[in-house]
Amino acid sequence: MTLLALGINHKTATVAVRERVAFTPTQLESALGELRNVPQVREAAVLSTCNRTELYCVTESSGERLILDWLSHFHGLPVDDLTSCAYHYLDNDAARHLMRVAVGLDSMVLGEPQILGQLKEAYQSARLASGLGGELELLFQHTFSVAKQVRTRTGIGQNPVSVAYAAVSLASRIFDDFGRSRALLIGAGETIELVARHLREAGVRNMIVANRTRERAEVLAREFNAEAISLNEIPDALVRSDIVISSTAAPLPILGKGMAERALKKRRHRPIFMVDIAVPRDIEPEVGDLDDVFLYTVDDLNEVIQENRRHRQAAADQAESLIEHGVSVWLHERRIRGGSELIRRYRDEAAELRKRSEQQAMVRLARGDDPEEVIRILAHQLTNRLLHRPTVALREASGSERRDLLAAAEALLLDPPSTRT
Repeated sequence: MTLLALGINHKTATVAVRERVAFTPTQLESALGELRNVPQVREAAVLSTCNRTELYCVTESSGERLILDWLSHFHGLPVDDLTSCAYHYLDNDAARHLMRVAVGLDSMVLGEPQILGQLKEAYQSARLASGLGGELELLFQHTFSVAKQVRTRTGIGQNPVSVAYAAVSLASRIFDDFGRSRALLIGAGETIELVARHLREAGVRNMIVANRTRERAEVLAREFNAEAISLNEIPDALVRSDIVISSTAAPLPILGKGMAERALKKRRHRPIFMVDIAVPRDIEPEVGDLDDVFLYTVDDLNEVIQENRRHRQAAADQAESLIEHGVSVWLHERRIRGGSELIRRYRDEAAELRKRSEQQAMVRLARGDDPEEVIRILAHQLTNRLLHRPTVALREASGSERRDLLAAAEALLLDPPSTRT
């Protein structure tokens, strides 16, 4: 069996492709069930964020193409479109990739901490969907351990910077008096909470939180002394807002060109700065065509993010060393686990041979045969049965001049000369 990591991310695919391949929370359960039913797939987990969609599978060596075909079919996307931007890693490389993802080394914002929480959610979803077996369970648990080491032993997590921070940083460069601006935040999840925190730290005090469920918006709004509204109140709030930052899990855009045009007319064309962090996008791309709207997506935050990357590179180098050690430890544990399985099978086979010989001996005793003779026959029979297969294999290895097998057999089956008496 092969460990496979297959996916797309912000480095290989545009946001237009990523949003088509993303899994919504409501899709995830059925997707995991379908993926587990793909021929040759034994275990499966799905990680889907705004910047990446990745499938981690234990599969037979030829399973990669079937998994890519399944991903294409599930999202109704031509497989050639996926092939052109998909990447895959096998075994050690797959484990290394997962660990790099977990500590933020493969993120748009180097070292961003949110990805580890998203990966833990993906792990829990796979467990609930019975997608994990011993192989992925071992890998994820070891990955979380390595991620903890990296966070505690390097500076990669100090002054955490995220896409949310990058969005606020970019907005602060646009406005001369940033603190007097009013911000409309669409969504109430972890990313928007981070946005609100960064806005408050930057001096913005006037915030509006819009969410599908008003109760969730009110919870977040209370923390930041903001106004809470529902999504259908966005048109009125847009008129009062200078900054719009959106991050929801909605499958379709929430803010369209017509809504933005009407708001700009009422604002007498005072400009609005918008950042759409969501994948799929919350704001129609056509909104960016309006003269008084400055619309950015996650792909446009690269300048801010590259500045952050330079500051964190030294810590990243330390993290890479810890990950290499982590991969070695995982590989060692994987080999031990593989050996344990072989030992179990061999012991089960030996136990079956013993049971068969024992039953035959009991029959002889029951019919009154001499016990000493029964024991001699039992010992002879059991010895022959245990040695038959190794003996045949050794003869074949000798005839084929398989000196490697003969040396391994000698090491496994015979005591070293120095221990013989």
